[in-house]
Amino acid sequence: MYIPPKTWEWNKENGGKFAKINRPISGATFSKDLPIGNHKIQLYSQGTPNGIKVTIMLEELLDLKILDADYDAWLIEISKGDQFSSGFVKLNPNSKIPALVDYSHSRPIKVFESGSILLYLAEKFNHFLPTDFESRVECQNWLFWQMSSTPYVGGGFGHFYNYAPEKFEYPIDRFTMETKRQLDLLDKHLLNNEYICSNSYSIADIAIWPWYGQLVLGKLYSAAEFLDVSKYKNVLRWANFLNERPAVKRGKIVNKLSGNPDYLLKERHSADDFKKINS
Repeated sequence: MYIPPKTWEWNKENGGKFAKINRPISGATFSKDLPIGNHKIQLYSQGTPNGIKVTIMLEELLDLKILDADYDAWLIEISKGDQFSSGFVKLNPNSKIPALVDYSHSRPIKVFESGSILLYLAEKFNHFLPTDFESRVECQNWLFWQMSSTPYVGGGFGHFYNYAPEKFEYPIDRFTMETKRQLDLLDKHLLNNEYICSNSYSIADIAIWPWYGQLVLGKLYSAAEFLDVSKYKNVLRWANFLNERPAVKRGKIVNKLSGNPDYLLKERHSADDFKKINS
């Protein structure tokens, strides 16, 4: 039985797969500038659920023929600690992906946190965010629900079920219960709704799908059977529906490192890069 000390001290690595990059202090660990491509929008990310929110959003904007949404997506390999470079920390002092710089203004605008980036892009390009006050609030409710809820799914359930070096019943049960509660909430909400808010595709869908959509489609933590996702029929319907969108198909493979090697695009600098996939 573990008895916590009066004062915790950092004296050993902890965190399983990510032990070498987990630490109780912030800031850069090495000096390195970030690369800059030809587009006004520069994205520094990895194809995790949080990362692909932004690439899906940008690809959706490009499908609307918004050419100013073209972008360079540079890989930040978090397992190697790229997020602790001096260049990345200058962009995002929290050292988490994704992070974005918009060079289309007189002074570059730095944006970090995936929800903030989605809001920024929606407001900049006037798409995927309702314009009437009530619907906008509803959309933001679900966006912030995702931002506050999925740490229980990723850092909680995903960590203890999939990444932790040892399996313990208590944390797995605790976070499985919360993950299934969230799936049940979404399933009830989607019973009478085609999309997450205002029955129109929005940044709420774009934020929620990479986590809960991929989870029920069996793309996260190999946990579909364990979570009995087949019972969440409305979430599955919505997840499959969005999975067929061309922009989702492209966006979900950008900066991706795991999965089928024929469908990984480590960096994206133009639309032509997708032609290289499985060719």
